[in-house]
Formats: sequence, structure tokens, C-alpha cells
Amino acid sequence: MAEDHQLPPLMEDQQHVLPLEAQNQIQIPEAGNGNSEEDFGIPGVGEENFGNMARSDNPEAVSDDDEQDGKRSKKRRRCYHRHTTHQIQMLEAFFKECPHPDDKQRKAISNELGMKPLQVKFWFQNKRTQVKNQNEKEENYKLKEDNERLLVENQRMKEALRSASCRSCGGQATVAQMSLDEQNLRMENAHLSHEIERISAILAKYADSPIDIGMFIGCNEKRAIVELAISGMDELIAMARFGEPMWQMSPDGSTEIMNIEEYTAAFSGGVGPEMHGMKTEATRASGVVMLSHLPLVNFFMDATNYETFFSSIVSKATIAEVYAGPVQGNYNGALQLMKAEVQVPSPFVPRRESTFLRYCKQHGQGLWAVVDVSLDGRDQSDPKCRKRPSGCILQQLPNTFTKVIWIEHVEVEDNYVHDMYKPVVNSGLAFGARRWVTTMDRQCERLATVLGTSIPVTMNNAIANPNGMKNLLKLSERMLVSFIGGITGSSALHWNGVIASGVGEHVRIMSRRNGGVPGRPAGTVLSACTSFRLPVPLQRAFDFLRADATRNQWDVLSEGGRVQEAAQIVNGREQGNCVSILRITGATNDNNIMIIQESCFELTGSYVIYTPIDVAAMNMVLNGGETGSVAILPSGFALLPDGGVPSVDCGGSLLTVAFQIIVDSVPESDLTPESTSTVNSLLSCTCERIKASLVGNGDAQ
Repeated sequence: MAEDHQLPPLMEDQQHVLPLEAQNQIQIPEAGNGNSEEDFGIPGVGEENFGNMARSDNPEAVSDDDEQDGKRSKKRRRCYHRHTTHQIQMLEAFFKECPHPDDKQRKAISNELGMKPLQVKFWFQNKRTQVKNQNEKEENYKLKEDNERLLVENQRMKEALRSASCRSCGGQATVAQMSLDEQNLRMENAHLSHEIERISAILAKYADSPIDIGMFIGCNEKRAIVELAISGMDELIAMARFGEPMWQMSPDGSTEIMNIEEYTAAFSGGVGPEMHGMKTEATRASGVVMLSHLPLVNFFMDATNYETFFSSIVSKATIAEVYAGPVQGNYNGALQLMKAEVQVPSPFVPRRESTFLRYCKQHGQGLWAVVDVSLDGRDQSDPKCRKRPSGCILQQLPNTFTKVIWIEHVEVEDNYVHDMYKPVVNSGLAFGARRWVTTMDRQCERLATVLGTSIPVTMNNAIANPNGMKNLLKLSERMLVSFIGGITGSSALHWNGVIASGVGEHVRIMSRRNGGVPGRPAGTVLSACTSFRLPVPLQRAFDFLRADATRNQWDVLSEGGRVQEAAQIVNGREQGNCVSILRITGATNDNNIMIIQESCFELTGSYVIYTPIDVAAMNMVLNGGETGSVAILPSGFALLPDGGVPSVDCGGSLLTVAFQIIVDSVPESDLTPESTSTVNSLLSCTCERIKASLVGNGDAQ
């Protein structure tokens, strides 16, 4: 297995550190350029003038030259009013409570102390500047002390490394002979040297000018964050290169599972402490996707693109803080704090939320890595899901293909996972590396279909407009996001739980009020879903649910009509991966409603999702019109292999059935027992029909 994951060696002159431009976003202002009210308290007064004005209140500051021109000196002294001891005490007391009084507060103070409002304003401005300068001096002194300490420590480490000897022969030790701890120390020392040089350069340049220490707020914390990201990147690269016994193939041969004992021995220091009471999941998978590596890097580093590209896994993603952004669109060295919510299409598996650093680095020509690592509690939260160094290596291949090595290493609390789904979660199929790589491959196929100049179309070339085909594929992507969000209760879609009588314990009902949101029908929408076990292979269940010939066996809304496929767009290599337009014909149907259906077969997650759409909206979509305003209410099915062992033609299946229906066109209307009863009955009837057709009188659970 080691040959499968070999990476080109990193160039020796490449340190795992952020570029100087990306690390240091701090801009030091030029000395003597302070002319703003916030800097020096009074508009138009520079720092040098501010010092003279402050001294003008002191009679002893008058020189002999001033005495020679007594009238001018007296006039100058009369320009500045000396405050009484009582006034200063009251102003100082108020400053402690409120250093930035507004106009009303300044007026009240002036009335109480017998001062003019402008005098009060200037006093507070000057006081703020005085406090700021004092803080700068103290922080500047601390910074110089830290710099001196680091210089001494750096010199001590260099001497220790120069005097290091081989334990076996007594000669000078090389890096290859050093222990893992010594090598880590060497890497840390190199990064420390870089930091020392950078800080020394700043101090030398501004030694005679006051440094705005506000620019260095959280310097130590940011340094710790940078070091955490660098350590996480080092560990990710090392884990990608390891073979057996670190990584052991799963019994079904679908993924690699980490040997925790080997990991603990190799990374005794680790990145952060072990979280007690949490379960470890660590898997590795690889694959080749049909997209260049640079667009993939962009998908990872842009939160919106990340959420869209991995829409079946990531329900919500945001960037909380950017420590080092891209430089002219290049993400090499970019570092940011992200929050993400990941999901599995079943009400029996809770969503996982985590906060983590995401660091991107180029390691050579066509070789990039993106690592995620949690902050070890620095975000002041109580994480239920903590990421140890996880992420992917992207290696450019010929013909715009990319090799992907993905490592997913997390510690989680999974106390609320239903027993039925625990084998799937424990195997890594639910949240592990195999699912991420498979989803990436699937999305690259979809993207190639959308961007392709020719899209394979069957059924008499019913879709003639290329823009219409792209519109249909975009609409199907929206269907997928809304469908899975309606199952998991994604916070991004604002679903609310509903407690209703007469509903089974394994049924989840949620509601959402739509009002004026494009793409969502106005009114109150209910979502109902449940999961159960089917003792039939995954492929058989998928074929039964997607085929138009067997649809009337489970679809209670087809009203006994006949379902026909009017057009089909193939958007994947696997048979059955397509977007279809279905027409229902029959005496009870007025032929005004059509169905858009997407079917996708993958061992890590298969779907059959559909939504009704009227003929007028369908024509607009196919003619290349705007699809964002087309209202959809997706329903359908999600399939996973039972027992966590992926198999096409043997074993069982875990089936999730979900419906979304609008129960009232008024968003503010209250839910009624009849509404929840209707959607519950629809769900129960559909599940019973599926069990009867696939199992007969068997024991589907």
C-alpha cells in the first residue's frame, strides 16, 4: 500500500511556514504621520505639536525667550485653561467608566463641572492618547524582552543541535539519525528563527518611533495558531506517505483504517491532547478525479464553493476569521478559521459540527495540500466533533486529471447514533475518507457534464437547448440540497421540529415557513422522513425505486396513471446516474404536472430524488430561462449499505424515505393536527408499499 500513496519529495528549501506576505498582514504606519483625531486627540495636530501643547499648561515650561516678549507669552498662556483639581478628579473618574462619551454625556459633564463642551471633548481625546502611548511603551518593552528571550533560546537550540551525537557510534548525528522528537525540534526551530528575524527587522526599523502595539494584538495567539497549522500540515503529509502497519485495509477492501497504536507511537506528541470520552474515526482513501487541481483548491478555500461542491455532505460552511488570505488569487499559504456542519441522509444520525483551521500550501509543481485541524478548545466551545489533522493531497496528472489522497481523522461523540446506523458510521462510510473522495469524483462528473460542449441525451433528443440542459442539472443540484436538508434538519434551511400525536417514534416531522424566498413555494411546508432496514441488495432497491415501470407500485400520488420518461441526461459513469423528465398520463391527471427526477448510485450513498413541476415552469427551464425562481418541493429516497459493508448484489440496505409537502399557502398559519396526520399517512403508506413490493411479507424493519 505504500506505493499507492507515494508523493514527490518536498524540496529542501521549502519550509512548512506561511509566506511572509501571507503571515504578516500587519501594516506599520509611518512615524510622524499622525494627524487624525483618533491618533492624537485633536484634528490637524501632529505628534510633535501634541507634546508642546501638553506642556503649555505648565508655567515652568516658559523659557527666557518667552519672558522677553511677555505680552505674547501671556496671550499664549491664556489660550489654554488649567483645570481645577476637582475637575480633573471628576474627569478621571468618568474616563474609567466611559472613555468615549457621546455628545449628550460631554454636555452633561461640561454643565456639571463648569467647562465648555469643546474642553471636555479635547480632554478625553488627549487622555485617550496618553493612555494609548503608555500602553504602547509597556507592550513595546514586553516585545523587546520576548525578542531577547527568543534569541537566547534560539542560540541554545543551535548549539544543542551542533553538539548532537549519534548514540550508537558517537559521531556527529545527521537528521536521518535523529529521533522523531529531535527532528520536530529542528523544524520548530527553523520556524522560530523566521519569526525572530521578522520581529527583529520590525524593531530595528522602528526603534526610534513608537510602535502601534495595537497592530500586534494577539501576536502570541496568532503565532500559536500558525504553529498548529504547520504541525497539522506536517502530520498530514507524513500520514499520506505511511503504508502498513500504520494503515490497514478494511475487510471489504474499500478503504484503509488507521492503526491507532501505530499512530500513537509515531506521533507521541500529537497535535493537541486526546479527548476523553470521545471515539476516534480515522480512514484514508484515494482516487483520480476528472478536474484540474487548482479549481479543487478554490472549492476548498471558498466557503460557498465548499458547501456547494460537497452539498451532499456539507450542509453549512462559514469562514469565521482569515489569518492569511490569498495573494492575487493564489491560495498558497492561506490560513483561515472555518465552521462546518456535515450530515448523513438519515434522521437516525445527528449532524456533526466542528470549528477548525484550514491551511493550504503548495509543496511543489502541481502538488498541493489542504489540512484541517481543530483549535483544541481555543475557540472557547465544547466540541462534539474534533478534527485531528485531516484533509487531502492534490497531485496534478496529465489531461487535467487529479490524484486525490484523503485522510479523515476525527474524535466524536456518537451517543445519539441509532443502533441500525452504527456499523455504517463505524466503518467510515458515513463520514470517512471514502465518502469524501467518492463525492468529489461524483461532483467532478456533474461539473464536467454542466461545462461540456456536448451532453449525452436520449429519448428522441427531447432537450434541444444546451442552456436548458444546464438549467436542468442546476435544478437537480438544488433538489439534492433541499432534500437532504429536509432529512437532517439543516440549520442553513431553518427547519423546526414538530411534536405531533399519532406519529411513530422513528418518524421525524419538521416544518418551515417560506415567505418570499425565491425557489421555495410560499406557505407552510412540512417534511416527514423515516429510515428502516430492507433485506434486499442495494442495487435491487435502487433499480426498483428509480424505474418508471415500477413507480406506480409505491407512488400513491401518481393516481393510478402511467409514468413515462420523456427525456434523460446522463451525468455519470455508473448506470442509472442521470436526470430525467417524467410525464404522468392517465384519466385522473390533467397532464399539467411533470416530474424532474435525479438518480445517483454510489456505494457510499445512493439517491432517487424527484419534485413535481408544472408544464409552464418546465418549458422556461428547458428554454434556458432563469431557474432560481422555480419553486421545488423535493421528495425521494436515500440508500446506504446495511452493516457498513458496501456491496452491489448482496447484503441488505438502509432506506430513508422523505416527503416535503405544502400544507398551507399562508406562511403565518398555524399547523393543524390534520396537516401532520396527512404527511404521516403519506409516509407510512409509501413505506408499506415498498416493503410489500420488495420483501412481501418479510421482516423489513
